Amino acid sequence: MSDQPPPPSVDPSPPSASQERRWFLAVCSMAGLGQTLLPGALLALASQAQGQSAAKATEGAALAKITPEMLDAAAVIAGIPLTPEQKTMMLDGLKEQRDAARVVRGLHLPNSVAPAFVFDPVPAGMVLETVRKPMKMSEAPDVKGLAAGSDALAFASVRELAELVRTRKVSSVALTKMYLERLKKYDPRLHFVITLTPERALKQAAQADAEIAAGRYRGPLHGIPWGAKDLLAVKGYPTTWGAGGFETQRFDEDATAVQRLDAAGAVLVAKMSLGALANGPIWFGGMTRTPWNAKQPSGGSSAGSASAVDAGCLGFALGTETLGSISSPSTRCGVTGLRPTFGFVPRTGAMALSWTMDKIGPICRSVEDCALVLSAIHGPDGVDRSVKPAAFNWDAGFDWKTLRVGYLKNGFDAPVLQAEATPEQTRDFARRVYDTQYLTGALKTLRSMGVKLIPLALPTDFPLGALTPVLTAEAAAAFDALTVSGRDALLTEHGPQEWPNLFRVARFSPAVDYLQAQRARTLVMEAMARLFAEVDVIVTPSSGPQLTATNLTGHPAVIVPNGVRGEDAPLPEHPDDGHPENVGGPGTPVSLTFLGNLYADARLAAFARAYQERTPFHRMRPKLD
Repeated sequence: MSDQPPPPSVDPSPPSASQERRWFLAVCSMAGLGQTLLPGALLALASQAQGQSAAKATEGAALAKITPEMLDAAAVIAGIPLTPEQKTMMLDGLKEQRDAARVVRGLHLPNSVAPAFVFDPVPAGMVLETVRKPMKMSEAPDVKGLAAGSDALAFASVRELAELVRTRKVSSVALTKMYLERLKKYDPRLHFVITLTPERALKQAAQADAEIAAGRYRGPLHGIPWGAKDLLAVKGYPTTWGAGGFETQRFDEDATAVQRLDAAGAVLVAKMSLGALANGPIWFGGMTRTPWNAKQPSGGSSAGSASAVDAGCLGFALGTETLGSISSPSTRCGVTGLRPTFGFVPRTGAMALSWTMDKIGPICRSVEDCALVLSAIHGPDGVDRSVKPAAFNWDAGFDWKTLRVGYLKNGFDAPVLQAEATPEQTRDFARRVYDTQYLTGALKTLRSMGVKLIPLALPTDFPLGALTPVLTAEAAAAFDALTVSGRDALLTEHGPQEWPNLFRVARFSPAVDYLQAQRARTLVMEAMARLFAEVDVIVTPSSGPQLTATNLTGHPAVIVPNGVRGEDAPLPEHPDDGHPENVGGPGTPVSLTFLGNLYADARLAAFARAYQERTPFHRMRPKLD
């Protein structure tokens, strides 16, 4: 980890009681507990007033005096009325608030420092299962025909690879060399690798083979090559966060998830691409593509993890999700993703984007593969205080027929075209009509399994989109130094929906509004708890409002491939190579999502696996050559 700057100098003279009180009030104001206006807004306004950059303002340059005219501008941003008397009365307090903000900025807080509060998704009265039980895998699969070096071997599931390695039909070294060669072969086309780790990988693989030969088998991940989204720290290698300006960043220890996979005997072969600072599929080395259509983005931000698994270049991978970053690439790449309950997997050593929404989860070829990985990485580590002592007890033989299953009916209804639809809405309507067949087919399959589907609707009383500024506010705080130093100019993308602009906009968001959004989030959590009091599993399209709702509430999701569009599918609206809207069209995959109750991830995965075993979609492969 790079050296941290020295702490700010402190006046050694003891403060008076009145000074202590003013300081306390200033810090409370800075946190949004006193005044409405964010100090960053006034800092920026004052800096602009005397022609300074925000970066220079934080380096100790004198700031312009806060004036009533500045308050007029800030009040418009904050959306509050102020009388002349009120503005005059606020001036001294706002100066103290601004000074407090500058002092805190002077601490140079690294991204790894979390706020002194912890998001808890568990509603009152909910009892978690905390007793860990032995994992129960499915029966040993038939692995005939999965010979070393074969194309079929590259696309084998973790469960199949585990059987081959355990029985020493294929060595871990052979698997590792195969995946390293495939990563090198297909990366020039798909751009899914940031850093290969061959020295580390071959050493781990040789150790795995020696241990297995000596009868020391660690479990189903022993000797299995995998890839880490490059926001997970790995000692000895860069951890770039996919972002320009961070290409050479290194940390002195491994992320907890990496440590746990090392302990399980898994073999890390590469660090995978992600959209810069976990947004989208575009990183400093280009755009990651989906193997189904190399002109299309793979979805983000766990772009490289999903693309490489789909291309048969990894046994499995880890991704992260804050608001769709496992779901989106799993859908576009036709792989299986498990976004666990918030607080199931420690995020220690992972880049922080949103302390109350970030989640780490596996991206694999099958649901059981995801369950095997989650079994290894979940549980408290004594550092990430959001993690609960809940157990993930995987049982492939769990009687899923005991579960109550609902489905979000509106998501499966035939779409309706508005009378005055624009050409763009008409094209989108045609695509949604075409894709409906895959959703209705899923319901038909579930009913053929004997599932009694209960129609449900998401709570409609909450403006979910209005709560997502919680994410951008936390992200702006996590990358405060990037914005105020001006180093955000090094990032690859600079459009209206990219981080540099979103971070700047978030700095003008009142802390009071952030807290109000968190209070509204509590109401959404309570509404979802009522929904899951009726059912154990919810079937839903992978897109739509459920994605926002469940990321805000922390509920788990399993995303499974659910078909491949035919040649008669509507063409993408923008077929240009690498266009952000070049999505869908002939020969591209679709997905289905299963939602579960908090910390009931194992039961959710058992149900999703039952559906997956009835369908062939997870066995489909893209045409790479």
